[in-house]
Amino acid sequence: MVLRDASGLDALLSHRYPEGTVTHARSKRFQKLRERDINKEVFIREWPELGLKVMDSPGDPDPSLTIKDGRIVEMDGRVESEFDAIDRFIALHAIKLDGASEAMQLDSLAIARMLVDINVSQREVMDVFASLTPARIAQVVGHLNVVEMMMAMQKMRQRKQPADQAHVTNWKENPALLAADAAEAGLRGFAEEETTVRVSRMAPFSALALLVGSQVGRPGVMTQISCEEALNLRLAMKGLATYAETLSVYGTIPSFLDGDDTPWSKGLLASAYASRGVKSRFTSGSGSEALMGYGLGWSMLYLEVRCLLMVKGAGSQGVQNGSISCIALPESLPDGVRGVFAENLVAAALGLEVAAGNDAMSSHSQMRKTAKLMLQMLPGTDFITSGHSVMPRKDNLFGGGNFDAEDMDDWLVIQRDMQIDGGLRPVQEDTVQKIREKGARAIQAVFGEMGFPPITDAEVEAAVCAFSSDDLPDRDSVADLAAADAFLDSDKTALDVVAALARSGFKDVAESVLEMQRQRVLGDYLHTSAIFDKDFKVQCALNTPNDYQGPGSGYRVAGETWQQIQNIPQALDPQKLIEDEAPDGDLVLHRLGDALEGQVPEVVVAVGPAFGTVINRTLADLSHAEVLSAIVEGIEAEGLPARVVKVWHGADLADIGLSGANLSGSGIAIGLQSKGTALIHKKGLAPLNNLELLSMAPNLSLESYRTLGGNAACYATNRAPHPVPMSIDNMARLRLIVHTTLLHHREVRQIIADKPVEELEVMFP
Repeated sequence: MVLRDASGLDALLSHRYPEGTVTHARSKRFQKLRERDINKEVFIREWPELGLKVMDSPGDPDPSLTIKDGRIVEMDGRVESEFDAIDRFIALHAIKLDGASEAMQLDSLAIARMLVDINVSQREVMDVFASLTPARIAQVVGHLNVVEMMMAMQKMRQRKQPADQAHVTNWKENPALLAADAAEAGLRGFAEEETTVRVSRMAPFSALALLVGSQVGRPGVMTQISCEEALNLRLAMKGLATYAETLSVYGTIPSFLDGDDTPWSKGLLASAYASRGVKSRFTSGSGSEALMGYGLGWSMLYLEVRCLLMVKGAGSQGVQNGSISCIALPESLPDGVRGVFAENLVAAALGLEVAAGNDAMSSHSQMRKTAKLMLQMLPGTDFITSGHSVMPRKDNLFGGGNFDAEDMDDWLVIQRDMQIDGGLRPVQEDTVQKIREKGARAIQAVFGEMGFPPITDAEVEAAVCAFSSDDLPDRDSVADLAAADAFLDSDKTALDVVAALARSGFKDVAESVLEMQRQRVLGDYLHTSAIFDKDFKVQCALNTPNDYQGPGSGYRVAGETWQQIQNIPQALDPQKLIEDEAPDGDLVLHRLGDALEGQVPEVVVAVGPAFGTVINRTLADLSHAEVLSAIVEGIEAEGLPARVVKVWHGADLADIGLSGANLSGSGIAIGLQSKGTALIHKKGLAPLNNLELLSMAPNLSLESYRTLGGNAACYATNRAPHPVPMSIDNMARLRLIVHTTLLHHREVRQIIADKPVEELEVMFP
């Protein structure tokens, strides 16, 4: 292997041209492109021998399967004696032998078309996938582009309704803030909440705060803490967690050995969770083996399919995949995002619950992040992210999130834009503050009742309104850690937490925490893709299966859900926006009767039918008095008189201006809509062939209107006009197009089609 020297590597990562390839001045446009966020990423060419190929590596085996006496004796080009531990586990536990020979004889392209075909049911596809080898599965999805994968995912998702998972952490590991954030996450609609720790010994308190806070937000939210697996299991056995997804699997044996694990040990751990009523998902994802140095020349997707078959063989409900923390590695390669989505689709086709990644930071580019997200958000997955941070990024102990608290409104608007369910619901600020306080007060009460280091009122008050943990006081971490150790080593469980909540007046929260313990005994939520609704009714692939099979079928955002998604707090009532404005005391318009054609050189200022009456301000928030005064000043400064008329028969700017020009003694007029758009028109020209047009009303200043008035006078006297001062605001249309529409509608309502143009006397008191 030949490594670049430091200067060469620096040049590569800085996206500079190789020396000598550019002989002329550098392009300023390319310089700007080099400074874009997307070019902070590193992109590399494929290197299959190192495992740096996402799909269809030349090292991938050809699909094959031989069954003898009810036993797989050859698979994907390797005979049984050549099987590694992963092959052996898959052969013994993950492939359904009944019908396997027939399934493997199907053409890969034909199976790929079954995935997309709305006339082929999910069950039929799953029956085929259940009998395919890893190489055949990788080959099948290799035929699909991302649009086809999205079509397939809409059908293959296991639960009918998508959901989302929250990450809830903070740098100071303050339990009051954890509980407040957990409560808000539940209120916002997250079906699951996950936390982790900066200091591992804080895990018992973090799990406790998450459990209590989540049940304040919405009864039935499931919680977990991501920590070392043995500790994770101990906390679950205490009743402080209801699911786990920390069981990592890898597609090569050397990668497994790095973690001192085997497929069998992971399966045993999953069984331990299940035996205690704890839902479990495995974690896998493209790129992990190459990152660890053990890609072994196979494609990332082929290795991930091996992982997914191990998950299936271990009897787990599902998987957290989508490359997860390795996402930047497949994204550095061609086909990276497509390959990551392919692994999500394979998991669903194997009948597994899919928490589809989109949690770890994937890109500097907001456009690229969103493009990747849409692959899962549009068709829906069981959990669209494996953790949408409800905190600011600096408080995310998972290494920084792809989407965090500051992205909540964007997420809600995307749902509203596309009538899709991304798992979240709009909330009102006052409701959030109340639920945050209740969450913080509940964990404060538990700490007090159980003799833990007290949570002060100051901490609670800070947690309610905090942006980040910087807004909270520091706690005595030594005392907290000692108390957390004692709690972990004691025989106290979630039942003691229930009693503490009940004694301190939080009866409803106590009942929810107790019900979570009862549900663990029942075990109904150990079915694939299980979540609870607010009434603790299980929704899973068994009782709410995804029945999508083309238009008109499957889950549709409608009814009460659609009403909730539509009603984001920032949505304004258009009827209020269209209400007539109060009169402006700085402008008086006296009606003088029908306007007559002028006989002397002049400039007519023709205004729209709502001007100065039901509308009094422009889109630039300038009063009509100010605007009209500036125009008149500009005209008079060039030595001509101004005459003001009102056009009643229409609201089109060209028609307003031309109507004024036809009445002007000079043939020159200014047309002015009530929202501020203006032009200079000349008698005899076609309606749309004006002399000057100021179309961007939000960018106009009083000086713009003053110069426009002066220019009209210059045209009337055959002199050269002056440049109109303009500011540039490319975002004005985004901000104001709704206001533009409603203001213009208000003007249109004032039209009197058969009323002549009216002469006005203008006074500025």
